Amino acid sequence: MYQLDITLRRGQSLAARDRGGTSDPYVKFKIGGKEVFRSKIIHKNLNPVWEEKACILVDHLREPLYIKVFDYDFGLQDDFMGSAFLDLTQLELNRSTDVTLTLKDPHYPDHDLGIILLSVVLTPKEGESRDVFQTQSLRLSDLHRKSHLWRGIVSITLIEGRDLKAMDSNGLSDPYVKFRLGHQKYKSKIMPKTLNPQWREQFDFHLYEERGGIIDITAWDKDAGKRDDFIGRCQVDLSALSREQTHKLELQLEEGEGHLVLLVTLTASATVSISDLSVNSLEDQKEREEILKRYSPLRIFHNLKDVGFLQVKVIRAEGLMAADVTGKSDPFCVVELNNDRLLTHTVYKNLNPDWNKVFTFNIKDIHSVLEVTVYDEDRDRSADFLGKVAIPLLSIQNGEQKAYVLKNKQLTGPTKGVIYLEIDVIFNAVKASLRTLIPKEQKYIEEENRLSKQLLLRNFIRMKRCVMVLVNAAYYVNSCFDWDSPPRSLAAFVLFLFVVWNFELYMIPLVLLLLLTWNYFLIISGKDNRQRDTVVEDILEDEEEEDDKDDKDSEKKGFINKIYAIQEVCVSVQNILDEVASFGERIKNTFNWTVPFLSWLAIVALCVFTVILYFIPLRYIVLVWGINKFTKKLRSPYAIDNNELLDFLSRVPSDVQVVQYQELKPDPSHSPYKRKKNNLG
Repeated sequence: MYQLDITLRRGQSLAARDRGGTSDPYVKFKIGGKEVFRSKIIHKNLNPVWEEKACILVDHLREPLYIKVFDYDFGLQDDFMGSAFLDLTQLELNRSTDVTLTLKDPHYPDHDLGIILLSVVLTPKEGESRDVFQTQSLRLSDLHRKSHLWRGIVSITLIEGRDLKAMDSNGLSDPYVKFRLGHQKYKSKIMPKTLNPQWREQFDFHLYEERGGIIDITAWDKDAGKRDDFIGRCQVDLSALSREQTHKLELQLEEGEGHLVLLVTLTASATVSISDLSVNSLEDQKEREEILKRYSPLRIFHNLKDVGFLQVKVIRAEGLMAADVTGKSDPFCVVELNNDRLLTHTVYKNLNPDWNKVFTFNIKDIHSVLEVTVYDEDRDRSADFLGKVAIPLLSIQNGEQKAYVLKNKQLTGPTKGVIYLEIDVIFNAVKASLRTLIPKEQKYIEEENRLSKQLLLRNFIRMKRCVMVLVNAAYYVNSCFDWDSPPRSLAAFVLFLFVVWNFELYMIPLVLLLLLTWNYFLIISGKDNRQRDTVVEDILEDEEEEDDKDDKDSEKKGFINKIYAIQEVCVSVQNILDEVASFGERIKNTFNWTVPFLSWLAIVALCVFTVILYFIPLRYIVLVWGINKFTKKLRSPYAIDNNELLDFLSRVPSDVQVVQYQELKPDPSHSPYKRKKNNLG
């Protein structure tokens, strides 16, 4: 084994790929078809200076180092700027070598695309036994037995911007901020028409380096129909910040005007690990007791962010799709919980791989969904998708080994193969309930939304169904007024007089409580009125077919780029329809007991509200509410704004998510041997 230390110095006379005669270059290093390093982006520069270091472990010197340069295009496919090879067998051991590489395009070998300057040191590491991780790479070596993948967490709160540069003709901007730490990225929401935006957004990055690393921050002005304007940039050197302490930072934007205000906190590593099947936390009696004690009801107020513990055993898969021309695949498995992402090793040339790995996670939100995805490793291109399952944590049966049928990318139908998992969840129910009322963690690695005819149609139909519920209710009320059915109208009239004459404010949550209770008794009595949403399923399947067509044509960008402005407007409409439809469906699914934990939580809340409204006059309630709102910023200047009701509803799945999270029935030939353990939940 060898250690390859590379310093990416700079580029000279790179190719111009943007309309302004410049580029936004960044560099990728690959070995054996796998990306092992990606540099930061240098904006609007054909002679960029990076001065970035990478440490890469190399098993042998037969594979050359492949260097590719790209021009970053926000919202579009990045433009290729050239590539070069470095033959590792020509390097002298234990000696620093300055290397100049000429960039070429294989399709146009005569074009002059500039040069890249590197400094390289190759050191033999034979006999090395300690765990070492590749820079910018999450792939685990087969030699790793049990080790934390990241050394800590940096929690960032983007508070506000001050006196930002005006980029629009009206003297204002529509600013948003992008953060990058290694391969991790986060994009803030857009604040329209302001030079002093108030974001109040919080998110976490993982720390893979002992020193902490550097966070690159860029501010942008959103422009519809054309490329976004660059406002400025700044950096945060995490190695200069002390741990277990919150730092307030006011950062001056370089190459622009104004400041950004952040809160940054570095904490020790959470309980996130990967190990072999023989190293099992819950089978170790002492460790198991410690975990149960940590999440016992007596420790309600100890670290409210630590809601629970998740252990996932990825045992094996069977009958996977053949992705290679040889009729085999090189499968590996990715296990994701929110922004925590771990990988197994690759099993080469096998359709029935055995991984036998155990992953552990800290649970920050019991309403999170565990995603397990199987990919085929490809040496020369990105990994091929083989299948995926999404499992809500609240639906997990502890200690049960199950065969999960793999689904397609949209989670709407089966694909080939099953995966065998055994999952255990331990959590504190009170902490989980309290965390339900705060903003949901956003995934910062989600794909950008794109225009889809089927997705637009799906959201329109969902929106229409929500509206039709209100329309039908209005027709029903109107029929009572018109006395279409005299007995019904008479009963409605008597009920109206009784309710209006005796109405008190506490009756509103009481009615909702009765509705929840009524639906609960219908379900337990076997009269479940919830129907499977076949309409949404059919549309999702059509959408999957359309996505497959889009993937084949993804490289043909010409036409779609010309109508970029129209696409952006359509995507906005599409997303608004989705949000409105999801809001109505989440309310319905709360009362339909789709997630019993949340419905019980709603019952508790409605009981409390009913008692409060019954015994306390409304004026006092409004007075307390107003005082809290007026003094909230005085008491906690950097508190993140939230609405407890909307945060609660964000945990309730929409009809689309209900379909996606449905567990498919496996083929009888794949029925696994199930073994029950004590239910730890």
